[in-house]
Amino acid sequence: MNRSIYVIVWRIVFAASVMVMMVSALWAGLLRIGWALPLSSVAGMHGQLFIGGMLGTVIGLERAIAVGRSWAFAGPILTLLGGLGLLAGLPMTFSALLISGGSLGLLVIFALLLKRQPARFLITMALGALAWFGGNLLWLSGQPLAVASLWWVGFLTLTIFGERLELGRLRQLPTRAFWSFSLSVCLLGLGLIWGLFDYINGSRITGTGLLGSGLWLLTYDIGRRTIHRPGLPRFSAACMLSGSAWLAFGGLLMTIVGGTYGGLLYDAVLHSIFVGFVFAMIFGHAPIIIPALLNLPVRFSGWTYFPLGLLHLSLLLRVAGDLLPVIEWRRWGGMLNAVSILVYLFMTAIIIVVSMRQRSLTVMSVTNKIT
Repeated sequence: MNRSIYVIVWRIVFAASVMVMMVSALWAGLLRIGWALPLSSVAGMHGQLFIGGMLGTVIGLERAIAVGRSWAFAGPILTLLGGLGLLAGLPMTFSALLISGGSLGLLVIFALLLKRQPARFLITMALGALAWFGGNLLWLSGQPLAVASLWWVGFLTLTIFGERLELGRLRQLPTRAFWSFSLSVCLLGLGLIWGLFDYINGSRITGTGLLGSGLWLLTYDIGRRTIHRPGLPRFSAACMLSGSAWLAFGGLLMTIVGGTYGGLLYDAVLHSIFVGFVFAMIFGHAPIIIPALLNLPVRFSGWTYFPLGLLHLSLLLRVAGDLLPVIEWRRWGGMLNAVSILVYLFMTAIIIVVSMRQRSLTVMSVTNKIT
């Protein structure tokens, strides 16, 4: 098989599998908040599919491409198989082993990157990978999922935190910015370790680190400048700033509440971070990452503000339902969270198809002129 065709096939397989896991995770989340839907067997896999199966695979694939070594793709392949194993009904321990192996692969990648360039942003992302591996080990060892989820929060927060520092590394930041950055990272890490022995107060320390991270991004991130530029830079900045506000809110709520093993407050804290922060960042980064992965110039559309606005408004409804509490608000907020994500995916797919068609027409036009 031609190598280019081989690469295209693998990209399609990865993309299709990740989409299956995302939709399954959304479905599981709706089941968990009380919607009467079929296929209820996936309800207990919501977080595992989102963090390990979907986001872990995407982040691992992104880093494997950056390293450019064939062995680096073993990690995302393992997490992909682990996520699909969860859906296929394979033993949970087996799927957890695969995902844990994939997260170990990401750690090895960062070890190589740090050997090349021991920069602050890479150290931060490497600590995020370590938090993911630690959370997976906790899950594998049978610890309460809430304890593992705290480490998974650390994984995604530190990964994004490090990426944002990398994007703005050419800016002249004051010395206090680097001190406050490091302090937030240290508090977050300290909270994760403390939580192994005292989950309630360890979560409070972690929450303080999350609050500091959100406030740091709102104060120093490059998005404060790019928000004034039109088109994609403004959209990405709007995603970043709004997501950072949710991170700060989720961190504040975690600091006040402490560690909980379930219930409405647990839902409010986790989804403020996972939906409000993480998915806002996904919305903002996808128009940048997808063209790089597909080698395709994808045009920005102002319509993408619609699912972003729906994401935040529906999350406000959901969190209000958690805090007041009003169960119907929570249920409908969760439903609209899922709708906003699916609408964004649908719109992104349309933009990609249109861009591919336009490129094809351009190539045909040039060919006709030559001939």
